[in-house]
Amino acid sequence: MSFSSTLPGNRAGFLALALAALGTAVPAFAAPDTLVTPAALIVDHSLPQAQVAAEILAARRYDTFWSTGDETLARAALSSNFTDRTLPRGRPQGIEGPLAASKMVHAAVPDIHCNVEQMIVAGDRVVSHLRFTGHFTGTFKGVQGKGQPIDFIATDIYRIADSQIAENWHLEDNLTFLQQLGVIEK
Repeated sequence: MSFSSTLPGNRAGFLALALAALGTAVPAFAAPDTLVTPAALIVDHSLPQAQVAAEILAARRYDTFWSTGDETLARAALSSNFTDRTLPRGRPQGIEGPLAASKMVHAAVPDIHCNVEQMIVAGDRVVSHLRFTGHFTGTFKGVQGKGQPIDFIATDIYRIADSQIAENWHLEDNLTFLQQLGVIEK
């Protein structure tokens, strides 16, 4: 197995060229240069390049969805039988779960941004280490934000099947998030 975390200086350009060279069709709504770009990309180079490109594209679409709230990106990234393996109580299973979560987060932190600190591609899995930032200017569970900064991390483990995310294991620093919102005490 061969892994590499080195990409040319222009990661977005490199990924766009890689997708184009592989003949991977990229709909206009998800052009690679509009998607979040991982700060570090670690890839198992024993995998077929087309598989790697498809897995990276699915992960980047979903990770970008968390910044934009664009349902089109979530629906393109997630399979129709998507399963959340760490589903919080009360959230619907399937694609509707992330759509509901995104609406709730964007209502609280309208300027939320998801950065991909690192992405690891191995086999049918993609691991994304995410950092969410923004300002609590909306409302969350009856609490009105006062512009406090938001900065917390999450890690997603995606299982990719047929170029879409079929399963996700999501681990999030909810304690830090809720403390920053002022919903619970530090």
